[in-house]
Amino acid sequence: MGKSTSMDTSLKNVYITYGALVTPLGNTVDKNFSALKEGKSGIKKYTNSGFTNENWPLAKIEQISENRFDTLLRTSFIELNQKVSIATLTSSDTLVIVSTTKANIDVFPNDTFESGVTILKNELGIVNEPIIVSNACISGVVAINLAADYIRADKFKDVIVIGIDVVSDFVIHGFQSLYAISEEAAKPFDKERTGITLGEGVAIVILSSEKRNSAFHVKYLNGSSSNDANHISGPSRTGEGLVRSIQKTLERSHINKDQIDFISAHGTGTIYNDEMESIAFDRLELNTKSFNSLKGYFGHTLGAAGVIETIVCLLSMEHNLVFKSLGYTTLGTSKSLNLATDTSQTQVNTVLKTASGFGGGNASLILIKD
Repeated sequence: MGKSTSMDTSLKNVYITYGALVTPLGNTVDKNFSALKEGKSGIKKYTNSGFTNENWPLAKIEQISENRFDTLLRTSFIELNQKVSIATLTSSDTLVIVSTTKANIDVFPNDTFESGVTILKNELGIVNEPIIVSNACISGVVAINLAADYIRADKFKDVIVIGIDVVSDFVIHGFQSLYAISEEAAKPFDKERTGITLGEGVAIVILSSEKRNSAFHVKYLNGSSSNDANHISGPSRTGEGLVRSIQKTLERSHINKDQIDFISAHGTGTIYNDEMESIAFDRLELNTKSFNSLKGYFGHTLGAAGVIETIVCLLSMEHNLVFKSLGYTTLGTSKSLNLATDTSQTQVNTVLKTASGFGGGNASLILIKD
């Protein structure tokens, strides 16, 4: 992937706030927050969901039965319209970036992105052509970094980032062919972990050049991405790509690693991903920081993951609350990590969010209270 165009944070402030959140745990940010505090998981077993009728655990939104992608996208507009004015949505100073790996895959081999773009134009009234970011599981974090770049370059005043993916047979069968799906809910970083749990959802964040009235917001410092160029699906055994991304993000953010209060890790629950992350964080001497993975709540939502998990980072910062790493009991990586085993109150001022994905992609960003 190409070099990031992120700029010096001293050039222009960028603020980020909630837009919308729809997952199996609820159809608003507040409902998801309540479920997270209670330690609820959106994962359950679905009969005959595998290629040969296996019963895979999945995090699906059961209220959606047909045309899942388009329906899910429209559902997110209910909350978004409460938080963003029509004037902002229809302004030429507003851009929409969509983060998704497969989009409306059920219409394949037709254009899987077309229906979503049409809905955004016709139903939200956006003026500018949406930008689609599709870079495997780092898409959400890359999209947020890109949004900040546009604001810092004075191209737009507001950028709305939508992360969305749905559970489909195409995705299930693909991960099944890689022997990557767990027969039970994902257990990120646990010694008994056996693979991922697939999930779906839509999350929206709003990045702006100015603080939005009456909304909780934090300052986006900076971000970066890199590629370890190791394998089409296997991560670097040394964590090289993730190390480089985090180092560059810290450098661009002009902060010391000791200032990081909390890390929202990727934590898929696969043997190799979790091991790679532990090695990378150990190399950076960040492994004593408070950590969690959210895949035990939402499953792995692919292109939506980075945006969903960024919203949870915002919730952690707003309420000074670190959510436990659901599914984790006993460390199963070669390097030590300080994973949250209980949801607890603690000061959360500065957060590092990371993501890693197929093709060797790695991305990170840093948020700080203003």
